[in-house]
Amino acid sequence: MYLKLIKKIMSVKIRLQRHGKKQKPFYWIVAADARSKRDGRYLEKLGTYNPNTNPATIDLNLDQAVQWLHNGAQPTDTARAILSYKGALMKHHLDGGVRKGALTQEQADAKLAKWLEEKAGKVDIKKEGLSKAQEAAKAKALKAEKAANEKRAAAAVEAAKVEEVAEEVAVEEVEAPEAVTEVAVEDTSASELAEQTAAEVATEEVVAEEAPATEEVVAEEVAEVAAEEALETPAAEETTEETEA
Repeated sequence: MYLKLIKKIMSVKIRLQRHGKKQKPFYWIVAADARSKRDGRYLEKLGTYNPNTNPATIDLNLDQAVQWLHNGAQPTDTARAILSYKGALMKHHLDGGVRKGALTQEQADAKLAKWLEEKAGKVDIKKEGLSKAQEAAKAKALKAEKAANEKRAAAAVEAAKVEEVAEEVAVEEVEAPEAVTEVAVEDTSASELAEQTAAEVATEEVVAEEAPATEEVVAEEVAEVAAEEALETPAAEETTEETEA
């Protein structure tokens, strides 16, 4: 009687009312006045819908939902999909057949039970497939992690080998400069000796070149002296002769 009165007074919708946290919605399935706000007052709570699980978790009061459908409540698109998934629309259809005399209530109940059983089997198959997919993904991730660990270990071994070789090279480079220093000292001594010998030879050549020049200068000086004496001698003789005269 109450539902019939409500039907005459207002238009009723079966819809979802949002609850839950941000990024994790959780819905109530409610029968509410079509004029009320989405999350406002409602006439009756019919169940819950949680889309955060796979498959989604739906808890529905089947008989009450079907009763609202009988009294003309119109579900929204999402609510219709949920009611169909849980068999509310099927029961509503079968109850209509019973009212028209097309089948008995026992037949309608048997058909609904069979339909629900088939639906449950499909859901179980889906869950099993999801479980296998999760196991396969887990095995794949484990294999990838194992391969990554092996690769990381191989890289560490290779790095250790490279570091060991680098240390050996560094030790060899530290020892090599000592030998290089000795060779450098020997090379320095040899070069100093060569430079000294070259300097002595150059000195001798300079001396040898300067010696002839000195002898020529002395000869020239002697010739000049002789010439001067020759000039002075006749004058002396003339003076002597004049004195004797």
